[in-house]
Amino acid sequence: MKKIVLLVTLLFILTSCVNETNDYNNDHDKAYNVPATVLLTNAEKALSDQMTTPSINTNIFRFTSQYWTETQYITESRYRISTRKIADNHWTILYRNVISNLESAKSLVNSEVKSDGFTQTDWDKQQKNKIAILEILEVYSFQILVDTFGDIPYTDAVSPGVILPKYDDDTSIYPKLITRLNASIANLDSSGNSFATGEIIYNGNVQNWILFANSLKLKIGINLADVNNALAKSTIESAFAAGVITANSNNAKFAYLSISPNYNPIYDNLIASNRNDFVPASPIIDDMNTLNDPRRTVYFTTYNGNYVGGVYGYANTYENFSHVSDLIKKPEAPGILMEATEVNFILAEAAARGYSVGDTASSYYNQAIQSSFDFWGISSLASAYLANPDVAYNTAPGATYKEKIGRQAWIALFNRGFESWNTWRRLDFPNLQAPANAYPEAYGKVPVRYTYPINEQTVNGNNWNAASGAIGGDKLTTKIFWDVN
Repeated sequence: MKKIVLLVTLLFILTSCVNETNDYNNDHDKAYNVPATVLLTNAEKALSDQMTTPSINTNIFRFTSQYWTETQYITESRYRISTRKIADNHWTILYRNVISNLESAKSLVNSEVKSDGFTQTDWDKQQKNKIAILEILEVYSFQILVDTFGDIPYTDAVSPGVILPKYDDDTSIYPKLITRLNASIANLDSSGNSFATGEIIYNGNVQNWILFANSLKLKIGINLADVNNALAKSTIESAFAAGVITANSNNAKFAYLSISPNYNPIYDNLIASNRNDFVPASPIIDDMNTLNDPRRTVYFTTYNGNYVGGVYGYANTYENFSHVSDLIKKPEAPGILMEATEVNFILAEAAARGYSVGDTASSYYNQAIQSSFDFWGISSLASAYLANPDVAYNTAPGATYKEKIGRQAWIALFNRGFESWNTWRRLDFPNLQAPANAYPEAYGKVPVRYTYPINEQTVNGNNWNAASGAIGGDKLTTKIFWDVN
């Protein structure tokens, strides 16, 4: 089976050079003619691993959100991402391990022959549901790439035979993702089946995939709010009307196991590796201490009876600070791709912006916080927390909804580094500051994007140059198109 090359980067991973035959695009180490379900499982695991892992080789979003800091090796919390080729790894995982597998799975589904046990109607429903699920995961992955880098290969990324892909304008990609989601939602039919095996997130439950797709549409819509209000409004309102994830029972999660190699990447990096490289950072712990936030008990351990965060961006002695809680470090803790807390905060923001989403900003704000407490198993403590004048929506500090929602979303998304980083960039709260010792490439600011992979610069140079110029420079400080404030 033909392996779709998404980026020329893969040529250096799969071969030492480009040969003169027509098969250099094949992965000769891969078992060919595998079922679509195997490719889907691999794609879902790769996606969940990448969005969950705290590995400083692939994902430093817990540092850009200032949730974690480092002990001895402090390069990443000072915002140098080139040493470990972090951007290259993030890019390659999403394009090769996720999107490429999903594209290949779609081809296999389209070539499947109807089984005798199906009527044609039932078979058609099932196959359309399968393709829709694969499409939704691909849209999710492309959104991550846009939100990480800005302009990215999109049209050329899934075009067979394209070796040096051109980059699409990030502003143009978002509407295309909405169009794809609308088509996928229209094709999902909960009266039919989908994947009987291999689909880990929802075990093939089509109704849950409908909720997930609409929630993803909602998330894309809210990112557009400051740059295209009309499209944001129509996208959000239609997603809400069709049904989104507002209860933890419908969260999109990848189920990890308690044994190697399928345990949660946080456990892998913090326990199985037997390393003490990270501690929770003072910005998040200090703020939660100020609010007497009960979630400290499920986020952190104590040091001498107190919650104490490491100094962000500087070396910290591991034994002298709080640590990430055992609950978060459980080997079987699920990887979360979408959750009720996140969606309710988006709905609160949408309501504050004047969109029609069925309830008020304060109501969704309260629901978001309650769902966070529910998720962590401390439901009964939410009421007292919400009654705190510094937390209650109408009395909490902040001149705007962005500050009120931004602060509480930042706290609630503690274990969702990328989504927290997105929310912070859109709302501009809380007021995160780069450490004084940040590397020069950060220009004294918290990064608002990843720079492009080094391999793209060296191998796909013409297209990299064009994209870098189009976005205003390949810098950590160049904003994604929707990040205008």
